[in-house]
Amino acid sequence: MTDSPRTDIWPVRTDRLQIRPMSAPDIDAMWQWRRQPDVNRWLGLAPATIEAFRERYLDPERLASMHIVELLPADDDLAPVPIGDIMIRIGDGWAQLEVADQAKGVEAELGWVLDPDHTGRGYATEAIRAVIDVCFGPLALRRVHAGCFADNEPSWRLMERLGMRREEFSRKTALHRSGEWLDGLNYGILAEEWTPTVRGL
Repeated sequence: MTDSPRTDIWPVRTDRLQIRPMSAPDIDAMWQWRRQPDVNRWLGLAPATIEAFRERYLDPERLASMHIVELLPADDDLAPVPIGDIMIRIGDGWAQLEVADQAKGVEAELGWVLDPDHTGRGYATEAIRAVIDVCFGPLALRRVHAGCFADNEPSWRLMERLGMRREEFSRKTALHRSGEWLDGLNYGILAEEWTPTVRGL
């Protein structure tokens, strides 16, 4: 998989938020929400210490796929406040060998985490909608997909609010760090099914 090499499209702003590529100094802020039990129970990667967390996210490939969600202040003199993160991992679609070159870098896998102190206000929906606008606009991708544990209701409800299609319900296919095998859900949407919402993209 590859990550977007484009930097000219960031930051992206919505009415209340700014989304920008993550940099090394953002890792400690991200740790503050990702370390919370109600958050990391759903994460595929949840290092137990900040040192291990930093080591994981300082990996150049992982860092390149990450973006920070910031709440824009009412006062322009104040700095935006980090409230979440979004992964945008661009990859290849499946293709038969003769046409494999045409399937390179045509889709993105998304993942997201929002600080629990800022949930319930529509920020996650607003941020992911803006990111999908980028995927189907400037990045000219053909498909976006995301997955979650079936028990992670807020995530799959967000995907359904955005018009993403449930493409797979898998029974006990994901081993949770608790030792329990859990059900999984995968959602997707195509460029031709999406209505852009962020102006200027």
